[in-house]
Parts: sequence; structure tokens; C-alpha cells
Amino acid sequence: MASHLFAVCLDANDLPRLARFWAGVLGWEIADDPHDGIALLPSDDTGFRIRFLPTQEQKTGRNQMHLHLTSTSLDDQQSTVARALGLGGRHLDIGQAPEDEHVVLADPDGNEFCVIEPGNNFLADCGFVGELACDGSQEVGYFWSEALGWPLVWDQDQETAIQSPGGGTKIAWGGPPLMPRTGRNRLHFDIAPHGDQQAEVERLVSLGATRIDVGQGEVSSVVMADPDGHEFCVMTPR
Repeated sequence: MASHLFAVCLDANDLPRLARFWAGVLGWEIADDPHDGIALLPSDDTGFRIRFLPTQEQKTGRNQMHLHLTSTSLDDQQSTVARALGLGGRHLDIGQAPEDEHVVLADPDGNEFCVIEPGNNFLADCGFVGELACDGSQEVGYFWSEALGWPLVWDQDQETAIQSPGGGTKIAWGGPPLMPRTGRNRLHFDIAPHGDQQAEVERLVSLGATRIDVGQGEVSSVVMADPDGHEFCVMTPR
């Protein structure tokens, strides 16, 4: 049986500040996290939480994954941008064209995210957290479709996207060319099996994942990498 996407985890240099920023942008509740982190619990039908985990490592290069927030109108888009700026975000130039209608921002740690224009057809059936846009191959899109049991909702020109059968946030991979890796990803998935953890690890290996050692020591989660080498954690059943 496929695993459940329990959380999207984000390494944070200033843990409380980053949690407050995203809680304010998303309108989610801040909660304690059992592993020295901070969690945000969704106040809508987003099917996963966001976990902030402490790190001393500084951000280098663009993240392999970033959020796309949706808008219902131009006023709504401008309101989200203004709220993010007021909480400590900033505008970011990543080479977007002047005619692009989405707004590219960075949070206080420099993590990129986009506020998408209203009327975006691809995200029309999604909530406020419309998409996790990822750098990744077609193969990794197929892997995560099998890993989570989320069907493919886009598979063209080596670009893929999946979505939970219950709807909500999409996860998309842009296909080649892939960005060069600049160290460990600051964002990763925590997934929780519905049954035995070791059996799920073996299933994921059969799908193309590998077990890796990132110096985690004796912890309950199993650290793995997907076919593109991006880290994720398999938790004990929830």
C-alpha cells in the first residue's frame, strides 16, 4: 500500500522567524514538533503539514522545490504579495520575463516561492497551496506517483505532475535540463507508511529509491533518496 505524504520539511536558519512567516502567509496554526522543530498544521484541505527543522547550513543556489500559491483575483494576488512582504519576504529576480504574471518572492531565509496569477488553468482545481514545483525528471514523477498512490495528472514533454485522488495540492516536475545539485536539499518529504516501515522501504527500493546515510544516527525514520537523488524520510506508521 502506498505511503501518505505526512509533511513537507524545510531546513531553517532562524526557526521561529521562518515558522511565523509561513504561518502568517498561509494562515496555518503553529504547533510543537517532537524533533526540535516547529510544525504548521493546515487550516484548509491541504493534505500535509509543513515542518521547519533547524540547520546551521546557509542556503546556496536555488532550491530544488518551491511552493506556488494560487489567487482568486488580481486583488487577492496583490494581497498575498503584500502580506508576504510585510512579514519579511522580498521580491526575487530569477530571470522571469517582464510579461510573466506570477510574482516571484523569497521568504526570510531566501527560499523561493511564487504567487500565481488568477485564472491559471493548471491550478484551477487546487487550493491556496496550489503546487509544489520541483526540479526533476520524468522518471522521478513516475516514482512518486507509485510511492504515494497519486495518479499522474500531467505527462507531456518529460514534464509530470501528480495529485492526490482527493484533490488539493499538485506536485510537478519540470523535466530536463535539471539544475546542478548544490549540497543537501533544504526541502524534503516526510512520508508515512500505512503498514510496516521496513516493508515500505523495500517497496520503495523496488521502485528505484536508495537508502542513504546523511549522518542521521539512530533515528526512527529511514532516510532515502528518490531516483534523482533527492532526499526524503520514511517515518514509522502514523
